[in-house]
Amino acid sequence: MKYTFISPRKKSILSPEMLLLFIFFGITLSMLFMTYAFLLFKEHRFSQDKEESIRQLSELSISQDEMQERIRFIKEEKQLAERIYTQNTVLKDSISNLFDLVPQRITLSEAKLLKNGLILYGITPNQDIYNFMLQAPLRSIFTSTYSSFFPAENGWLRFVSTNYIDENDLGKKNLKQKVNEDLNNEN
Repeated sequence: MKYTFISPRKKSILSPEMLLLFIFFGITLSMLFMTYAFLLFKEHRFSQDKEESIRQLSELSISQDEMQERIRFIKEEKQLAERIYTQNTVLKDSISNLFDLVPQRITLSEAKLLKNGLILYGITPNQDIYNFMLQAPLRSIFTSTYSSFFPAENGWLRFVSTNYIDENDLGKKNLKQKVNEDLNNEN
């Protein structure tokens, strides 16, 4: 006896539904593996970029230190140049003021600048002209002034004037000058 009206079909393990399910899982698994491989590749690239960035940062840090050292050296050189320029300007002004200080009747033959003093050699018509026209201004500038006179062949007097500034008094004079400048600037 027959219980069905159709003839039985042949059954297989891989039915169309199961085949569709396997294809779906296969595609899903392959997408997961490709995503995993992509992430591994990106992680590797990121670590390479990170190492490169760290290397560049260390190179920049070294070059920055070298640049700071160069800047410090240039600043020191600039300060030295400014100090020399200032000293030269002061020396030039001092020499100019010195020669402006000497009256026309007195002739200088030699002037020696010392660290804290000045030695003048010259000729004057007489000692009174020297005392009133040259020694008085020198005494206002220097703390110690000594003069020696020798007769010359033409009847005039040769003189040697040694003038010194006491360094303690120099500090007091500089302090007074700064106070006066500050007062003048405030007014």
